[in-house]
Amino acid sequence: MAEKKETHQERERQRFADRVLSAAEDAVYWAIAVILVAGAVALLVAQVRTMFTLLDAPTSTVMLELLDGVLLIFIFVELLYAVRTSLRSHEIVAEPFLIVGILACIKEIVVQSVEAAKIIHEGPEFARAIVQTGVLGALVLVLAVAAFVLRERRRDVTTEAEATGD
Repeated sequence: MAEKKETHQERERQRFADRVLSAAEDAVYWAIAVILVAGAVALLVAQVRTMFTLLDAPTSTVMLELLDGVLLIFIFVELLYAVRTSLRSHEIVAEPFLIVGILACIKEIVVQSVEAAKIIHEGPEFARAIVQTGVLGALVLVLAVAAFVLRERRRDVTTEAEATGD
C-alpha cells in the first residue's frame, strides 16, 4: 500500500514540476517575443531615418540600405512567428527557422552582389564574392526544399489524421 502512495505522490510532484517548468518556459518565450517586437520597431524607425538621411545619396545606395534593413525586419518578424508558434503548441517548429535562414541568405546575396559590382576589376576578390554568392544561392535552394518537404509532411499528417477521425 505504501508503494502506491509513493507512486501517487511522485506523480503529483511530476505534475507540479511540469506546471512550474511550463510557466517558466512561457515566461521566457514571452520575454523573447517582447525583445523581438522592440527590435523590429527599432529597426523600422532606423529604416525611416535612413531613408530621410540618404535623400541626396545615389538611388542604388538608398535601395540597398533599405532592402538590407527591411529583410532584417522580416527576419525579426519570422522569429516572432516562431516564438508565437512555440508558445501555442509548446514545441519548436523548424519551418520558421528555415525561412529565417532563407531571408538571411537573400540579405547576404543582395549585399554581396552590390559589393561584387564595386570590385569587379579586382580579380581574386571578385571571384571570391561570386563563389560566396553562389554558395548562398545554393543554400537558399536547400533551405527552400527543406521547408517544402516539412510543409508537405505536415499536410500528409493532417490529412491522415482527418481520415482516421483523430
